[in-house]
Amino acid sequence: TNAQIIDPLTVNANGRVVFSATLDLLDEDNGQKVTYQIVGDDEADIGAGKISIGSPIARALIGKEAGEVVEVHVPDGLRHYEILDVRYV
Repeated sequence: TNAQIIDPLTVNANGRVVFSATLDLLDEDNGQKVTYQIVGDDEADIGAGKISIGSPIARALIGKEAGEVVEVHVPDGLRHYEILDVRYV
């Protein structure tokens, strides 16, 4: 197998959402702020704020940047998230 270790501190994504980024989001449908880190499938733990790179939310956010609003199709319908901040911790 091929594996690549990604150090979030060395990522230079120019403010864009990439794997390992930590995001502050505003759920525009209910007004709640949430913080997620995009991680690998094996590390995902929604209760700890870690979402899988393969999840619908992460797929919709990849490549976007702070200030953008993304539309996410989730099992219970359509959600709208505004990206408040993108950090590489």
